[in-house]
Amino acid sequence: MKHLLIIRRAMLLVVSCALLSHAGLALAAQSEEAALIAGMRPAISALTPQPDGAALADARVDTPSASDAANSASDAQGHVAELMQMIHDAKLSELRTTYNGSYGASLFFYPQEMTYYVALFQDKHFWRVIKSENVDRAEAIYAGFAQQTVQLADVEIRRVQLQAQKAYIEDIVATSQDRAKRLQADLAVARTQQAKVDDYQRQTQGEAVTLHAEKERAQAQLLAVQNEVMQLQRQTEFGLPTQSGLPPQSGLSSRKSR
Repeated sequence: MKHLLIIRRAMLLVVSCALLSHAGLALAAQSEEAALIAGMRPAISALTPQPDGAALADARVDTPSASDAANSASDAQGHVAELMQMIHDAKLSELRTTYNGSYGASLFFYPQEMTYYVALFQDKHFWRVIKSENVDRAEAIYAGFAQQTVQLADVEIRRVQLQAQKAYIEDIVATSQDRAKRLQADLAVARTQQAKVDDYQRQTQGEAVTLHAEKERAQAQLLAVQNEVMQLQRQTEFGLPTQSGLPPQSGLSSRKSR
């Protein structure tokens, strides 16, 4: 019994590696698709079969059991259709669901037949569906599928993080460039204004020197004119009474003395 369990686990590991490789290639081909937004996950009832039938047939490597290994790809498609119909008819109980990126795994239970359905899906499409009546086997398959979603979503999650980092850096670059442009514009205005101020200072200084020289000349001219006016006034007032009285009369004085 233990030997059989070991064989099953080894086969499950091989299946996981094969699916991981296949999904990695598929994800690389879908690199242009937008990342899944939180709160936008599709409802289980909205899932559809994987549209690529060939990929489904290639990916459909059964879980560790000799009888399951003999199942055909059409039987797998039949399980997908069967699961979808039972979900539509609300006959199943959803026991477990794991999401990693756009990948997910679910474990369903059909009480009337004590049957379990384990589904692996990506985005809105069922990828693999395994039907089993053994709860331990169903749990083991679900655990394997859940681990596969972790591995498959690793590249997708990394891409989302890199896209966010790239957008963040681009935003910082754009903000920095805008700030640099504004600083350059301010610097250009400051330089232009400084040049105008320097020109104005030189012009004002020159005008001040010129005005000072003109003032000195005007002051000298004023002094000269004032001196000329005083001389002319003295000449004009010569012989007239001064403010202290009349000027002395030489003829009258000589007459009185006689």
